[in-house]
Parts: sequence; structure tokens; C-alpha cells
Amino acid sequence: MPTPARSPQSWAFSRLPWLWVPVRLAVIGVLLGWGYGAVGPRLYPEARVFGPGWGVAHGACMPLALPALVMGRDVPIYAERNTGRGYKLGYIAGINLCGLVFFGGAFWRPRRAGAATSPQPGQSQRPEEVSSAR
Repeated sequence: MPTPARSPQSWAFSRLPWLWVPVRLAVIGVLLGWGYGAVGPRLYPEARVFGPGWGVAHGACMPLALPALVMGRDVPIYAERNTGRGYKLGYIAGINLCGLVFFGGAFWRPRRAGAATSPQPGQSQRPEEVSSAR
């Protein structure tokens, strides 16, 4: 029985799964750039002096501005009218919190069920030996 002919495109993505990585990054980048370009100006109202809470919000949103900047949109990433040290500390805290969420989630590995019950070096692996030794 002859096998059905496959299109070259489906063959490439099924044989080379790493090709999906740039496609996904491009789609996510365009969506983030478009979203931040639309919402970014609302985060920076004209007649406001920004304090520490706004600094945290602006710092957390700052990495999202990268795709919009790459796409050619001039979006704000820092409020020039701020309360000084409080805003700057909040801004730095927001950047770090954003990094913790994104990069911490990328490196977090859940424990496996068997990892918690694995025997220590020098311990027996069979349960009957453990119960008879008591």
C-alpha cells in the first residue's frame, strides 16, 4: 500500500520540531508589541506624578516594551515625572519581579513523585528489609 504524499512544509515541522521555536517567538513578539503599543500610553497619563506603586507597574511592563520598540513604535518605558527615589526603587523591584516570574517559571522543575521517596545512600531499597530491621 503506497504511503500518501506529504507536503514539504508538514515534513519539515514534524521532523525538525525546533523550527517551531522561531515561529512561536515571532507570533508572541508581534502580539506583545501590538498589545503594549495599545496599552502603553494608558500607563503614563499626562498630568500625573508617579510614585513607588507606579514604579513597580512600569518596571514590570518594561520588558514587554521590547517587541513594540523593535516593531518601530516609540513607547514609553520610564516616567520622567516621578517622586524620585521611591519611584526608582519601585521600578527596579518591578523589573526584578517580572524577571522572577518569567525566568523563574522557565527554570522551575516540579518534583517527581519518586524523587521524594528515593532511598539515601547506604539505605536498603526493599521495604521488607526496612520493616524487619526495626
